[in-house]
Amino acid sequence: MFVDRVKVEVRAGDGGDGCLSFRREYRVPRGGPDGGDGGNGGSVIIAAREGVDSLNALAHRKFWRAERGASGMGANRHGRSGKDLHIEVPPGTVILDANEGFVLKDLAADGESVVAARGGKGGYGNTHFKSATHQAPRETTPGGAGERRELILELKVIADVGLIGKPNAGKSTLLSRLSRARPEIADYPFTTKHPNLGLVQIDFDRSFVLADIPGLIEGAHAGVGLGHEFLRHVERAGILVHLVECCPLDGSDPVQNYHAVHHELLEYDESLGRRAEIIAVTKAELPGAAEVQERLAEELGREVLLISSVTGAGLDPLVRAIAAELDRRRAAVADAEAG
Repeated sequence: MFVDRVKVEVRAGDGGDGCLSFRREYRVPRGGPDGGDGGNGGSVIIAAREGVDSLNALAHRKFWRAERGASGMGANRHGRSGKDLHIEVPPGTVILDANEGFVLKDLAADGESVVAARGGKGGYGNTHFKSATHQAPRETTPGGAGERRELILELKVIADVGLIGKPNAGKSTLLSRLSRARPEIADYPFTTKHPNLGLVQIDFDRSFVLADIPGLIEGAHAGVGLGHEFLRHVERAGILVHLVECCPLDGSDPVQNYHAVHHELLEYDESLGRRAEIIAVTKAELPGAAEVQERLAEELGREVLLISSVTGAGLDPLVRAIAAELDRRRAAVADAEAG
């Protein structure tokens, strides 16, 4: 099961208490204080790791706790610090505070991490309080409490290119033709319940990650169906490939279907409407596909591709168009960084 949103509670370890102790040795009649400090509590650290592809591990464990620090001991021995608890999540996971609603950290890349709950500081033993005028202190301090937090972890799939469109537009079939991904494919709507990723090889040394985003329906931006669950994955895709089915099973108009999906993107996040978009009419082997392509191109005033994942027609031009757009984006990013 693919899990892309979980709520968990994390608690860092408490610090160990300081020790109250005095040196007691044979022939040392006036042994001074020798109580050691307590160890620090372990922290809860969440890190993004390549190879972790979902939040399944967290879905079955709602409470995560780091080790507490050990108490100090006599002979000025400090308590052992608690071990940090490391939680690994997929790159693209956003960590939110469940109570306050703010973003604690967006773990967008492999290796990024955040201390979700900091361990408590160890308490002071009585050695810490000795002085020339206070030679037999009996003061100690308890260990500090570790932080406790309720978190929401949301996975937003990171892909160079996202396939969007109505259910049954042919996204999963296209993904299976262009990459080695093997998503579930069927003739009924909502076959895709979660995003699928595939690596598409352009040439010997160039490739891109393609994500099949589950189909969008009207009202998705308001949470109809699983709208928010699907739309948040679109945010990560640098380029959108909008697939339009030429002959929808429900008899709807393909051109209106394009506008409906585009409207949902705008309502959810206006910036998605400005995202680079490549439009392709699918199932070119069916009668009327070329006519839909012409209608859509005329109405939008831009190029619309015609493809067939069954016969392979138009797939090479589609990959070339994606590659060209990716090159433009990378060049723009490089210019911005240089400037």
